[in-house]
Amino acid sequence: MIGSLFSWLADPAHWSGPDGVLNRLFEHLWYSILAMVLALLVALPLGLYIGHTGRLRWLVTATNAARAVPTLGLLFAFALWLGPSLKGDLAFLVPATIVLVLLAVPPLLAGTYAGVEAVDPAARDAARGVGMTGWQVLRQVELPCALPLLMSGVRTASLQVVATATIAAFIGLGGLGRLLVDGIAFGDYPQAAAGALLVAVLAVLLEGLLALLQRRLVSPGLGGARRAVGGSRNDDDAATAEVNARTPVGPGGMT
Repeated sequence: MIGSLFSWLADPAHWSGPDGVLNRLFEHLWYSILAMVLALLVALPLGLYIGHTGRLRWLVTATNAARAVPTLGLLFAFALWLGPSLKGDLAFLVPATIVLVLLAVPPLLAGTYAGVEAVDPAARDAARGVGMTGWQVLRQVELPCALPLLMSGVRTASLQVVATATIAAFIGLGGLGRLLVDGIAFGDYPQAAAGALLVAVLAVLLEGLLALLQRRLVSPGLGGARRAVGGSRNDDDAATAEVNARTPVGPGGMT
């Protein structure tokens, strides 16, 4: 099986054309990036507001509770509900994007909120003491100090979106999941294995790129930054674990 897998990947014919690996990879990245951008537009300002003001904290809990809904069931529900009223590729893209956004919002919201809430109150008091407005405190003090946990939320959400975008192929969407689903449907198991392997490699590469971005964005001198972006992998895991602790997944829920 391993030999067949690498033989399939080594065949140039499998990398070109509309059903080729490169086109499927581009589709997968496009769906994932679109969902992450939309989720950030929702979760980032909301998380900053909740962490800065202390209001609407129940919303963080509510978004976490929504993750108990099974992803595949939610995907089919939106596809059956919205698909008939949409035309062309939108009938597949819109339901899948909604589900991926719903999946990405909880870790992004929790990471942003937790990061701002964890800022040392003395830092806020000092900023207000020198005459900063609430907006200036948020932008120049709270947001930079929140970056370690915020970026951990981004990393968690990105990996979940990339992995879950694979099952969007079940409702007719493209992406690397198409290789997996079509391979199983037609008994081409090397193709199915190649699709699964490519998704795993993409997730690992994405995690590495986001970890490097986190190290670039977060100052090592920030209070608590070493815990999230320090020299060891264990330090990175500590910050991610803190975000995950605020975004519990119920049995059978979104993964």
